[in-house]
Amino acid sequence: MRTIDVAERRARIGVRHALAPAHHVTTPADAARTVAALHSTDPSTVVLSVLARTSGLAPADVEHALYESRELVRVMAMRRTVFVAAREHATLLLAGAGDDVARTQRRLLEKLVTQEGHTDDASAWVAAAADRLVEAVAHLGEATSTEIAAADPLLALRVDVGGDGSATPTVASRLLTVLGAEGRVVRTRPRGGWTSTQFRWATHARWLGSAPPTETEPTADDAATGLARLWLATHGPATIDDLRWWTGWGVTRTRAALARLDVVEVDLSGVPGIALADDLEPVPAPDPWVALLPALDPSVMGWKQREFLLGPHAGQLFDTTGNAGPTVWSDGRVVGGWVQRPDGEVVVELLEDVGAEVHDAALARAAALTDLLGDVRLSARGRRYSPIEARLRS
Repeated sequence: MRTIDVAERRARIGVRHALAPAHHVTTPADAARTVAALHSTDPSTVVLSVLARTSGLAPADVEHALYESRELVRVMAMRRTVFVAAREHATLLLAGAGDDVARTQRRLLEKLVTQEGHTDDASAWVAAAADRLVEAVAHLGEATSTEIAAADPLLALRVDVGGDGSATPTVASRLLTVLGAEGRVVRTRPRGGWTSTQFRWATHARWLGSAPPTETEPTADDAATGLARLWLATHGPATIDDLRWWTGWGVTRTRAALARLDVVEVDLSGVPGIALADDLEPVPAPDPWVALLPALDPSVMGWKQREFLLGPHAGQLFDTTGNAGPTVWSDGRVVGGWVQRPDGEVVVELLEDVGAEVHDAALARAAALTDLLGDVRLSARGRRYSPIEARLRS
């Protein structure tokens, strides 16, 4: 059995995730490919994750890839999380993980509209409402959730998600989650800059140039197999629990996907793991490198079991719901955190003695990021501040 120790797993991060400068990639789409897909719960993560893996690019280059060339596509997929994927991988994410999200969210909406007394046939009602939403979006071109709801009284109806009146989104808002996970509608341009979370929506046909293919779409089984291969190629070797967590799959779907792949068992320093059978060649460590990665970056959020890259620092760098804050990396391991203060300065804190060279490199990265961000201000989106962020901001 092949043994892949912690040092080699860290080396693979530097090389395959394009974090070591010698392994930087050239385009935003290539940056997404290095990690399977980029987290987009916080839109600033997409931009900063790309810039950490490339040289000489600016936020405008990432925006061009998202909204002009459309080499990158936003999708609702694994674990009901918004990701940005290279265009050729978008269908794989939707059919391999978004389908589970769509089914769950559709059932929830059917339950809500029944409880609200809108219908006695929830399945037919939601299906008809979904068709009306797609028609409204097609007519509007690109529109916000509010604009879509205003286009049809049925879509403007509200549902009580919590049962206590504290959250009453429109039917349009809930349907956009369902239809986004199905790939019928797509998040397009934000209303503001590259940190904005308020997106417009368009039909798949309008935004990507064709209707979602049916005869050429992968089956759910084929998509799951392809998604597992994509993740193992970028994040493997790893544990089966890591794959289950990242995809959001249950045991049955995970086992079925792996059964269709040529995988082998490996020893991860005493922990049972799996790897693609054609991915067992040793990966030499790259030259020393230091990087500042944004909150929710895929290199820290890509596994359930993260001890090999976090060491003892998880409590300082993650919020109470398991979301990673901004991290400082050295040679494939996390050694500290960073934050942008209200005045715009990016500051770092190292959580262990890493030597003067790494310390100076981290400070240089922080100064460069301060200049890059300029008047842009980052905040915790879709998460809470980690303990180290809260301490550094004060």
